Amino acid sequence: MKPCSNLLAILEELSENAKRVNGEEVDTVKKLISEAKRVFVAGAGRSGFAARGFANRLMHLGYSSYFVGEPTTPSIQQGDLLIIGSGSGETASLKAMAQKAVEQGAKLATLTIFPSNTIGSMAAACIKIPGITSKVEEEGDNAKSIQTKGSSFEQLSWLIYDSIIIDLKRETGQTDADMFARHANLE
Repeated sequence: MKPCSNLLAILEELSENAKRVNGEEVDTVKKLISEAKRVFVAGAGRSGFAARGFANRLMHLGYSSYFVGEPTTPSIQQGDLLIIGSGSGETASLKAMAQKAVEQGAKLATLTIFPSNTIGSMAAACIKIPGITSKVEEEGDNAKSIQTKGSSFEQLSWLIYDSIIIDLKRETGQTDADMFARHANLE
């Protein structure tokens, strides 16, 4: 068998970058989720795919969670939480969502490469992820990647979301059976 060298290089890169994610920042976002009445999750493009998966897993845990942009997503209110995944922290549609959420009295959290950019500066909690993106001139902490710009951020976002789910599952005493009972059955 010939190993897939690109796959192994990606995994090594993600492993090294994961060591630079601050667990205290992840815990802060997890605490905001636990305290929120409802959780709204947003992201654009491939970051949006990771965000959508996270909203789905939160629902499996019994949280009232919504992916922003779906027709059945309700209005955000005080007591709610909006989590935005945005590598650049400058995506126009996501900046508008962040501003609206804050105006409505909701809390805001973000996963981003650039916490000092617009979305991060509005957020009550921020998880800084090493990476690079094509949307900003400056490079983040990690300018070396064999992958297309943005890929490492999107992959680490997905893994961070899953790590939060692991903790929330344990903290809420949920089992796989509990979660599967909430899994879609109109497939």
